[in-house]
Amino acid sequence: MELNIRSSIIGATLAAALVAIFSFKAPSAPESYTWRQFSTIESVVPGGMGRSRMIISDQADQTIEKDLLNFYSLTGINFKNVANNDRLIVDNINTWTAEGWELTNVTTGVQSNDNNGIFITRYLFRKPV
Repeated sequence: MELNIRSSIIGATLAAALVAIFSFKAPSAPESYTWRQFSTIESVVPGGMGRSRMIISDQADQTIEKDLLNFYSLTGINFKNVANNDRLIVDNINTWTAEGWELTNVTTGVQSNDNNGIFITRYLFRKPV
């Protein structure tokens, strides 16, 4: 009987030790990231008189500009232009995520007065170093 109690105590102690060893891991070091961003500036100037662009700063801090279409034409909002811009933006996001970048934040803003203005969106990405 005494042997069974000793065996049970030893077994329970070993089990508790194994649980403690595998449960308490040292905290891992925080990951380091490299960051990348692109911005879209879309004109809301009536009559198609504005300028719309995608601005990208590449890894070498070179600025790349891609033309986007204006939201407005002479007849009002041009929904084909909006759809075209959406497609270009999503293509850029798909390219970056395929390269291992993670989209972490999207920030929008509008600046306008009377009938003139811009709509700006910033897309922030990160990638583990």
